[in-house]
Amino acid sequence: MINVSPRQLEVFVQIALHGSVRAAAERLHLTQPAASMALAEMERQLDAPVFARERGRLRLNARGRELLPLAQELLERYAEFGRRGAGDAAMPTGELRIGASNTVGNYRVGELLGAFVRSHPQVAVRLRVANTDAIAAAMLDHSLDVGCVEGPVAHPLLETRPWRDDALVVCAPPDHPLTRRRSLKPADFAGARWVLREPGSATRATSERVLAQLPAGETVLELDQIEAIKQAVAAGLGIACLPEVAVADAVATGRLKALRTPFLDLRRKLWLLLHREKYRGAVLEAFLDTVVESPSP
Repeated sequence: MINVSPRQLEVFVQIALHGSVRAAAERLHLTQPAASMALAEMERQLDAPVFARERGRLRLNARGRELLPLAQELLERYAEFGRRGAGDAAMPTGELRIGASNTVGNYRVGELLGAFVRSHPQVAVRLRVANTDAIAAAMLDHSLDVGCVEGPVAHPLLETRPWRDDALVVCAPPDHPLTRRRSLKPADFAGARWVLREPGSATRATSERVLAQLPAGETVLELDQIEAIKQAVAAGLGIACLPEVAVADAVATGRLKALRTPFLDLRRKLWLLLHREKYRGAVLEAFLDTVVESPSP
């Protein structure tokens, strides 16, 4: 009979998330030999390895990828058992790992996390900010509990829920020729020099959809941070299609000018991502209760 302990499961999960025994030991306040022994004993009981050893790092093999969500569920249920046994079922504790795409993580983090953090101060929130493709990949390998992204993600293992309405705006430096036109039309953008987000970003995907509606232009820069694009546009290097919420400050101070483009559809939706096979324990359910869908103010 297999008798894997909660400690062995914790070591397994932390190694899977952080890629090394040393990192797992530090997270769990164990010595490295103790963490190594826990993993070795678990693999002995399973009669199979759960990691592939590659250049000093441990990467989940097929068996490990299959077992990781089960191990996470067992640990969450074990913690929930303890809370209920102690009469504290209404106050979940633990850790919540959230992934946010750049617009959400940098400009809407208060909307996303504020209510939950205020009502659950005993939960440690770990926020990872990356582009939409990276967040979706992290959801699929179970290194995140929930994601919030700007673009639609189509994968059979990922559930998407609408969260907020969002919009982009075409922005230019204040002295750009397009800012002096009374009424813009698509033909005015012929030959425009564009500064774009990197591939894999939902903002990039929306920008490409917008550019397809306009005459051909030129991509002069690709940058992976919205703030860098704002600086490039303000410096006169080109124009850009960026989230309205991200450029509001620069428009208000006159560093950028938002162009009126009623002929372009710049609306989009922000989405929550959930793994269909992940156990939704008390912490995750409590978070989901605080992020019900509503339009942006």
